[in-house]
Amino acid sequence: MTETANTASYLTQEAYDRLQAELSALKGEGRTEISRRIEAAREEGDLKENGGYHAAKEEQGKMEARIRQLEHLLQHAVVGTAPADDGIVEPGMVVTVEMFGETETFLLGSREIIDEDTQLHVYSEKSPLGAALLGAKRGDQVSYAAPNGKQIEVKVVKAKPYRA
Repeated sequence: MTETANTASYLTQEAYDRLQAELSALKGEGRTEISRRIEAAREEGDLKENGGYHAAKEEQGKMEARIRQLEHLLQHAVVGTAPADDGIVEPGMVVTVEMFGETETFLLGSREIIDEDTQLHVYSEKSPLGAALLGAKRGDQVSYAAPNGKQIEVKVVKAKPYRA
C-alpha cells in the first residue's frame, strides 16, 4: 500500500462539505471569539489565579487540535459518491455481520461520514475487522487477528450504502 492508501479516509461529498464548513468556521469566527475571550480574561489581572483565562486557553488548544485534525483529514480524504448498492463491503457501507453467534451492524469508514445524531457504531476500514471485510459480500466468512492474537471468524450478513 502507498502512504496515501494508509492515510486516506473515504468521505462522501456531503461529509467533505460539512467538514470544510466546520474548518472555515473554526479558523474564522472560532479563532476570533477565543482571542476575544482570552483578551477579556487577561484584562482581569493576575493570570496565575485567573480561571477564565486558563479555561479560554484550554479551549483554544482544543480548537487548534480540531483544526489540525480537520486539515489533515480533508487533505488526505478520498471524496466520492456513496458506494454502489452491490452488496460488496467497502468504505461508506453499513455492514451487518454475524460474530460469536450475534449480529452487529456498523458503518465501515470514517466517523466523520455519519450525522451527529446517528447511533451507528463506526469501524475504520483500516482496523483489523474493517480490513478483513473489505471486498467481502453477503455469505462470505472472513477472519481477522484480535489484539490478543486469536483468530475471530465473521460472516457477512449484508452490506448497504450509508444514507445520511
